[in-house]
Amino acid sequence: MTQVIRVNTAAPYNVTIGGGLTDAIAQALPEGAVRVLLVHSEVLTDRATALKAAIEATGRTVVLAVVPDAEAGKTAAVAAFCWQVLGKTDFTRSDVVVGLGGGAVTDLAGFVAASWLRGIAVVQVPTSLAAMVDAAVGGKTGINTEEGKNLVGAFHEPRSVWCDLDALLTLPRNDVVAGLAEVVKGGFIRDAGILDLAEANLESLAAGATADNLDLFAELIARKVQVKADVVSADLKESFEREILNYGHTFGHAIEYTERYQWRHGAAVSVGMMFAAELSRLAGKLGDADVERHRTILTGLGLPTTYPAGRWDALLTAMRRDKKTRGDLLRFVILHGIGNPVRLEGPDPALLTAAYDEISS
Repeated sequence: MTQVIRVNTAAPYNVTIGGGLTDAIAQALPEGAVRVLLVHSEVLTDRATALKAAIEATGRTVVLAVVPDAEAGKTAAVAAFCWQVLGKTDFTRSDVVVGLGGGAVTDLAGFVAASWLRGIAVVQVPTSLAAMVDAAVGGKTGINTEEGKNLVGAFHEPRSVWCDLDALLTLPRNDVVAGLAEVVKGGFIRDAGILDLAEANLESLAAGATADNLDLFAELIARKVQVKADVVSADLKESFEREILNYGHTFGHAIEYTERYQWRHGAAVSVGMMFAAELSRLAGKLGDADVERHRTILTGLGLPTTYPAGRWDALLTAMRRDKKTRGDLLRFVILHGIGNPVRLEGPDPALLTAAYDEISS
């Protein structure tokens, strides 16, 4: 069954969750769009070809932009390549960019759309679990630099988001499991029902997406998208509330940077959430049972909860580049109980190193 979740920002849009959505996507592109830039990685060539044919059947011209996979595609050079394609094919303000792929592709496509002619329409078609529940929803776009992840970007809301569940069935198990980190994050910060569902189905979820559990994934996706929709509808540009979506991300992004983006995002965020849970406990905000609940769920899903010892200085340097940092003041999202995220500003350095010691392997 197809589900539609409304994101009620200043420019409202729908997130559609279901199977076999290719024709619906083609029919729902913005009126007046004559040209479509379809951004995708080479691994999705077959899916891009099918979507291209469906869009062209509506009378539009489709230009393909094949970009490097994963974080290698989120660079200024790749964005410049897309701008060049847009320029050479005479894209105007009434035309549209479609991002087909994982979170890196949707981030890139959104940024290209936000920056071309100071903003043209973007439609997001996420194909990974993480992109469906997080990256493609909410209007955050960006690229990476040598100095850190997502430091260059813009808030640019999509016209629509299409989560085609058929794509999950083609994903490697490890990619699905990594995406589950973003799903359960929504349970820790807002909807405890997500945690209940995960705990009741750990073995099934850890096996990846299959025809037998696709309904379970659909429910989890819908619940997590609703969490994000509620948060961004109240705070699009991260003045305060939207920061709760970064639970586990300050430390997680530091891992990604330190590892030169060789870790999956979800794996890094999983360790980041474990760090944040330990930091919450040490700050007197979270009980031992809730910290252990983090560990049980994350390990049960097949996600990591530890990081090698002896790398604190590199991690701290990376965290100081985090978008939430203000001047020299580090800021973390921690939990004052499950479902109650709060901000921790300028924590005692001893607390941070103690939390690191707790998750060090």
